[in-house]
Amino acid sequence: MDERLGLRERKKRESRRRIADVASGLFIERGFDNVTIAEVAEAANVARMTVFNYFPRKEDLFLDRHADLVDDLRRAIRDRESGESVVAAVRRYLHELLATQHPLSGAREGTQHFYQIVDASPALVRRTLEHTRELADALTELLETEVGPGMEAAVVANLIATAVTIVPRVAVDKLIAGQLGEKVRREQVDVIDQTFDLLEGGIGQYGS
Repeated sequence: MDERLGLRERKKRESRRRIADVASGLFIERGFDNVTIAEVAEAANVARMTVFNYFPRKEDLFLDRHADLVDDLRRAIRDRESGESVVAAVRRYLHELLATQHPLSGAREGTQHFYQIVDASPALVRRTLEHTRELADALTELLETEVGPGMEAAVVANLIATAVTIVPRVAVDKLIAGQLGEKVRREQVDVIDQTFDLLEGGIGQYGS
């Protein structure tokens, strides 16, 4: 039974990724606002309602990696080593993204084109702001289960969510300005550390 559930979940993820990849190709080619859900469904060879089942909002088709970010951050915090602070765990996670040149690091060449499309669409800009709030809410819920409810959990979660949003954008802006990817990646190590040094100065060993 468990194996069947695992296979079903894997197929759902593969279908979700395929639809998102098809949509991203159309958005990059024609612009986000010039592509309809019906056209995405036709290009992906699925029903229109299938697209909505995976992505309730059109914006989420293009910003589909946000769900991965939320899941990965939860895992990084939940599975951190004994004595490791929440901030240290998130810092380590961002360094891992950078080391593997993951798109979420912002330092992977080509990522700037994705962000330029986002910047050109008011709907996508609004959704990215909502994503930061949703990430903060998800982290608040997690921290409250580990450390206890209260304002402190919400403050820490919002600071982390903001940092996780800002750090990749620093790299993206450099790529947009024409800096070479290798130089951006090298400098991004310090960007992560400077950001999280500031957080640790205020949050300290919260959750350790």
